[in-house]
Amino acid sequence: MFLTDDQRLDWLQLIRSENVGPRTFRTLINKFGGARAALEALPGLLARAGGARAVRIADRGACEREMAATLRFGARFVAMGEADYPAALRQIDAPPPLLCVKGTAGALTRPMVAVVGARNASAAGLAFTERLTHELAEAGYVIASGLARGVDQRAHRASLQTGTVAVLAGGLDRIYPPEHLGLAEDICARGAVMSEMPLGWEPRGRDFPRRNRIVSGLALATVVIEAARRSGSLITARFANEQGREVFAVPGSPLDPRAEGCNNLLRNGATLCTRGADVIEALMPIVAGGATPRSSLFDDHVGFPSAERLWDETDLFGDPAIPLTDAARELDDDGGQAALFQRDAVATVAAPENAIELITQLLGASPVSIDDLVRTSGLPVAVVQATLFDLELSGVLVRTGANLVARAQN
Repeated sequence: MFLTDDQRLDWLQLIRSENVGPRTFRTLINKFGGARAALEALPGLLARAGGARAVRIADRGACEREMAATLRFGARFVAMGEADYPAALRQIDAPPPLLCVKGTAGALTRPMVAVVGARNASAAGLAFTERLTHELAEAGYVIASGLARGVDQRAHRASLQTGTVAVLAGGLDRIYPPEHLGLAEDICARGAVMSEMPLGWEPRGRDFPRRNRIVSGLALATVVIEAARRSGSLITARFANEQGREVFAVPGSPLDPRAEGCNNLLRNGATLCTRGADVIEALMPIVAGGATPRSSLFDDHVGFPSAERLWDETDLFGDPAIPLTDAARELDDDGGQAALFQRDAVATVAAPENAIELITQLLGASPVSIDDLVRTSGLPVAVVQATLFDLELSGVLVRTGANLVARAQN
């Protein structure tokens, strides 16, 4: 399938209409045979509904301006069913009808693995992320993630030369966090940055779970590296499980709260991941087309209900409404209030006066090499060594030999 410019504009006008989300879009297309026919039929359909289920059809002129602005930005719209639309994403429940994509189309057609994790990841977690990503990339997989700080950022950087796809919660011109603007530009050289939201859209709380369901939907498997008990990474894992995809978790120290979510995933049946081969071997039958979806990894007490309403969609055809759940209101690790999206960019290299705070955050219960701390923190070697000495004197740090250090456990 390939849409003409007029058909693409019809799709954009329909999906941008108020209270038309992916499910309503699909229902309208199936009922009327196309977006233009659905747009023409909507006024009469709404009149018969008696005004109880409001839909405001998007202004066509505004959609034309959005289309033109997207092209000027160097991006384009890819419609579900077109050759460049990721095949795995097309198979999920409520896939985005249109993706706004900037970058190379080739990355979207190759098999992907999602790598997600904590924003405040430890140095050990970041080092493992880099190693795992390299191993997956060597096996031919494109890496998908959400461009967040921590694990996401490291996964993207480690796969810049082999192909990575970043999914945004806002518009392509509203990079969050803002310090990842340069990274997003680098990704486009061999990979792609995508969003289902229009240019200029500032991400809101609900947009992050929407983003997470695309991250998991793009991939044959999702690997979680460090995640607190209630985090956006677990929402991504939840979506992956509901989409019938493989879920992997990297074990961590029970003394580190950043490992609690991963350890719970493993307890509930996620596949253990300690090396890239764990993922590659498990995906072989899936790539060959013979795998079946796993049973649910999540019990009710986990706190992420399976039925999530992520859009305000109008029920035009008598289907029961899905209640808005707490999971739909969850944010990922990047924040919890709209004010966070207005913060000034955070420097990627901490100033020396912040060295103690930064190094303490990077330390976990698992030993990590001093070289990794230097590389991850971006601080001079002398500053890191002096900071480690101060932390050791204060009882925060212990040395485990072989140039390894870890957070002291009281």
